[in-house]
Amino acid sequence: ELGKDCIITVSDNGSGIDPQVAERIFEPQFTTKTSGMGLGLAIVKKIIENQKGQITFTSKAGKGTVFTVKIPKKSN
Repeated sequence: ELGKDCIITVSDNGSGIDPQVAERIFEPQFTTKTSGMGLGLAIVKKIIENQKGQITFTSKAGKGTVFTVKIPKKSN
């Protein structure tokens, strides 16, 4: 329903997310980098879901990735 959610989009112009790993990017300890623990997106997803929200993404090879976060507005 219009106006019931806060929507945040974050995009980059990187190389995109390889379709072969796309289904795993929110898993704890999964990374395609040579350093880091692979916890960032897993933690972000958990926080968003704890607020009854969701995080999704679209990605195009050579063009980049767009993450969309949707969180219900709290009523005052």
